[in-house]
Amino acid sequence: MKPSTKDNAEGKIHHAKGKIKEIVGKAVGNRDLEAEGKVEKLDGIIQEKLGQVEKVLGK
Repeated sequence: MKPSTKDNAEGKIHHAKGKIKEIVGKAVGNRDLEAEGKVEKLDGIIQEKLGQVEKVLGK
């Protein structure tokens, strides 16, 4: 698997996990879990974008 494809796939997974954590944290009133979810979601978005850039540059 190309690094760009791997980064894109892993980014989508982290994005989804972060979104779930954020929603669950908000639902149960756990601000720490909600914040952790937001950070993981953002990390996933960044990793997805990195994979897209690598694909465009041909790496």
